[in-house]
This record gives sequence, C-alpha cells and structure tokens, in this order.
Amino acid sequence: MADDAFTPDWLALRERVDHRSRPTALLRPLRAAWHAREWSRVLDLGSGTGSNLRYLASRLPGRQEWTLVDHDPDLLDRVHGPDPVPSDPGSSDAAGSALPVHRVVGDLAEEGLARVGEAHLVTASALLDLVTREWLTALVERCQEAKCGALLALSYDGTIVWSPPEDPDDAWVQEMVNAHQRREKGLGPALGPTAPHLAEALFQEQDFHTWLVPSPWHLGPGDLALARALVEGWIHAVAEQAPSGASRVQGWGERRLQALARGDVGLTVGHLDLLALPADPGAG
Repeated sequence: MADDAFTPDWLALRERVDHRSRPTALLRPLRAAWHAREWSRVLDLGSGTGSNLRYLASRLPGRQEWTLVDHDPDLLDRVHGPDPVPSDPGSSDAAGSALPVHRVVGDLAEEGLARVGEAHLVTASALLDLVTREWLTALVERCQEAKCGALLALSYDGTIVWSPPEDPDDAWVQEMVNAHQRREKGLGPALGPTAPHLAEALFQEQDFHTWLVPSPWHLGPGDLALARALVEGWIHAVAEQAPSGASRVQGWGERRLQALARGDVGLTVGHLDLLALPADPGAG
C-alpha cells in the first residue's frame, strides 16, 4: 500500500475481508491453551482502530483484559469493542460485558516490546511483514521469557494471483511490490514476505509449538473498493521502487482497474496466520 496505508478509511475497508479470511483452525488450540493456563491478558501490537480486538475477543473464552499499542493516537481514539459471535459455542461472553481495554500510544520498538512481559497472549494483525529481523527476534525472546503465546495474523506472503486473463506485467508488478515491501517501514528495513516463515522458525528455536496457516484474501465483485485500493497502492509502490517503470505500471494499473470494474477478473492476495504457544502446558 501507499504511505496512507494506515488511514482509518483503509483499515475500515479491509476489516471485513480480514475477518472472513482468518483461519478458524487456529482457534481450537488457542482456546485450549487459554483455558488450561487461565490466561486473561492480551497485548495487541500495531492495533490501529482495534480490528484484532473485534475479531478475537468474542472468540476467546472467559475473562479478558486487552492492551492496545499503536503510535497513532487518532487511530486508537476510534477503537470500539468486539462484535458478538452468538452462533459460536466457543465464544466468550466478553462482548456482552464490560471488556477492559487499555489504549497505549507508543512505539512498537520500545513501548510495545516493554509490555510483552505483562501479557499472556501477544497479538498483531498485518504487522509482521513491516518489521525488522531485529524487532521480530526481540519479540520472540520476550515471549519466551514471559512464557506467553502469540497470534500473528494476516502477514503478507508475497503472493498476488489474478484470475484469467493474465496481464503480461503481472509478474513484474508482483516482483516490484515484494521488493518495496522490504524497504524502510518505520522500524528499519522490513522483512516483507519472508516474515511469517522466519517468525515460525524463531519461535520453534525457543521450543514453541507453532501453526502456520494460509489466510488469503479472495477478492470478488463484492470487494471492488478494496481491490481498487490495492491496485492504486501497488501503482504507487512500484513507481517508488522502479521510477523508470512509472509509465509501465500506470498502464498496467489502468488495465487492471478497467478489468475489475467490468467484473472480468478475480484477485487473491496471500497471507499467513501464525500461532505460537509455549511448550510447557503448565507455563503462564
């Protein structure tokens, strides 16, 4: 996405697709650990307007207390609580009660990492591909010290697939977008699409049990606004990454936007969700 990737409009646009794309298979081991270890405290990093809170709180059992950390106070001011999931037998009654939510304005490299020791579960959504190896290593080490779990959702995995007909510039755009993902994103050179697999390996080195599950966006005619925003963001990113190709990517974007408007194509954007739980069932 472009520099405005974290505007409230963008976050609102993607939330519905984010929530439907998340794999429910991770909820069973997470709920089991949450219940067995009597967890209650969640630390959500890079919270934005609270999408992760709204997805997860009503899907966890029992008492909860959330701390949301983001550098943008305007986004945190827009946080509102979870939506109930009444048809889900594993859901919590937290959505219908007063759920303690603490908003913390702070830098993820300092305030975020400093609070890991207070948490039972660390969560983040659409964050890992934006961080550095050093930050991710520090996060895993803090989780190991605290014996807390981690649920790191919707990390971009580098996959962009258009349904037929293909465009001759699709592969080039994907390559440039993925290179742009590795540029400075606020914490230093970002990991980009390598992040979820690296995170899994780092947690496994600390004897965590891990689950890495696909959570792709499948965008169809009902997701036109999000698909258009993605294409426009990719045009901007490619023009930054390869200035000499600015006219080329603009032409590609015009073709893809026209095809989307006609309903001629579908779009899949790959993501991965990672759950990491401490090996000792009595920890925490």
